[in-house]
Amino acid sequence: MERIQAFLVIDIGTGNVRAAVVSTGSELLALARENVHYVKDDDYPDSIYFDPTALWEQINQLVKTVLAKAGDAEILAITATSQREGIVVLDGVGKPLIGMSNHDNRGREWESLITDKDHLYTLTGRYPTALFSALKLVGLRERKPQLWNRVVSFTSISDWVQFQFSGVLGYEHSQASETLLYDVNAKGWSEKLCGAFSLPFSLLPPLKPAGTVLGNILPHVAAELAIAPQAVVVVGGADTQLAIHSLQPDTDDIVVVSGTTTPIIKVVDSYVIDNQQRTWTGRYIDESSFMLEANAGVTGLNYQRLKAIFYPNEPYEVIEKELDEASYSQCVASLGSLVADEDKPLTKGGFIFNAPVSHQLTRGGFVFAILWDIACSIYENYNVLCSMSAHEKDYIWACGGGVQSRKLRQFIANLTNKKIRIRDTYRQSSVLGGAFICAHALGLKPADPQLLEEVEPENRELFLELYAEWKRARSAFRQIK
Repeated sequence: MERIQAFLVIDIGTGNVRAAVVSTGSELLALARENVHYVKDDDYPDSIYFDPTALWEQINQLVKTVLAKAGDAEILAITATSQREGIVVLDGVGKPLIGMSNHDNRGREWESLITDKDHLYTLTGRYPTALFSALKLVGLRERKPQLWNRVVSFTSISDWVQFQFSGVLGYEHSQASETLLYDVNAKGWSEKLCGAFSLPFSLLPPLKPAGTVLGNILPHVAAELAIAPQAVVVVGGADTQLAIHSLQPDTDDIVVVSGTTTPIIKVVDSYVIDNQQRTWTGRYIDESSFMLEANAGVTGLNYQRLKAIFYPNEPYEVIEKELDEASYSQCVASLGSLVADEDKPLTKGGFIFNAPVSHQLTRGGFVFAILWDIACSIYENYNVLCSMSAHEKDYIWACGGGVQSRKLRQFIANLTNKKIRIRDTYRQSSVLGGAFICAHALGLKPADPQLLEEVEPENRELFLELYAEWKRARSAFRQIK
């Protein structure tokens, strides 16, 4: 029997690390995941980190697991994708010293040192905060000088994984967009931006385009994992970009990526700057496109945490059935989702319902309110994007685990008055986007993603009334100190 030719994709999200084997025809053959282990860093008020060596051990075990599950698969190429803003710092021989995730805020105390934030926004396409890599490095330098003195370079988490496989260090452009050290429009590292943070330009690895070959897998890694030494390592990219890539969108398409956070993206062909600094503009994974982005924040994480309370053991099918039985306006939620038009994030949230508690209020009503909060936040951010760049098309693409809820897809359709489309890649979008990248690098054509479902808007007037009620609830929570 002929061996199945396949790709190995490593995906490191905020919460978990996954390894997957995908056939050259885009069939997911095997997938395994584990939680990423974080450690609180007591040297800062709000900081966590991970041990890259431990993460690499996890990846090795997961790879062995998926290769065993995939059967007789021949790995032609390996790539990685990861959370944006997360980085790994390295010493002079390439040894990883510390890993800092996207929700590591060790640089927050030094945000005030940036003297011209408006100019930085113009160059980087994002307002400079501790979320981004440059300020993580500043926090490391200012409070851990002994560790900092050993730092010679750094790279994104996905580029570091590719370095572990290939021995070639680089930084892919969509990931570099998240550092505050990269001129997004000029598509290159900036000495001026390094100077704004007093960081040496020598820290920056060579930039690498997504979908290009770094080199062959290292012999000792190939032997350890039982992968053919001819397998090549391919430059991947940021998880949001690869998730979008799995949908194969056109220029000016809008995509909702519903994961731990929910970016709302418009793929554009020119660099867009928001004079009000509400949005981000970063590099997409092709040669010339950009991503105009507003982000609804930790929506998916909220949903997962509250699902564990209301539906700890039930599958999503049970939730969807009970959502259909829940009456509208049993309660309204505002749970800290982000709205680009607001100056400050919401720090207090919860549910509002009539008192005394109605006998009609069920757990389905609470989850209805959670999903409605997510949908309204998406709609608010969608409107911000539209105010900057008109959306003429009658559909919006959606992907990510959150949109497995048909109710959420219907809510978004009703509010935006657009059809919501999903493809058959939507559940494992970043992994399959990685497989598409590998196919491109090898000159292969993957199977075209197929339209799986299209949700039409309905009963919009009712939902606009519910939206107004959500706005009032959000305003009430904003008044709480």
